Amino acid sequence: MYTTIQFIHSWWAYLVLFVVVIATINALAGFLNNKEYGPKDFRLSLFALIVTHIQFLIGLILFFVSPLGLQNISNNGMGEIMKNSEYRLYAIEHPIIMLLTVVLITIGYSKHKKKLVSKPKFKMLAIFYTLALILMLSRIPWQQWFD
Repeated sequence: MYTTIQFIHSWWAYLVLFVVVIATINALAGFLNNKEYGPKDFRLSLFALIVTHIQFLIGLILFFVSPLGLQNISNNGMGEIMKNSEYRLYAIEHPIIMLLTVVLITIGYSKHKKKLVSKPKFKMLAIFYTLALILMLSRIPWQQWFD
């Protein structure tokens, strides 16, 4: 079960990264170029929201079944986890930062829906999706992606 969930989580991450990058670029371009907000923009921001939420749920399951997640904290204690950079990344940093990423995308999506004109809609998406993307990029386990 662990390897299947890890496989799904790892491959879904490529989709998440791709969609969030595209949605962020779209929001920034819309804001900077004073574009009219249209159905394509709505669908793109919604799709980014959906794929990140799905990825977070898969990651949450993985946290509980992975030997690098909760089991690692239980077996080694928080002191040992914090001393080891690999353990800390998988058990603490990655889950917390990805939670913050999902929260930022959710807030940005929710706030943009309340705006009535295009520029503020794109502004909300651009701010929150860019912050989420920066956080996401900061805690992806890159060494695992390139092995």
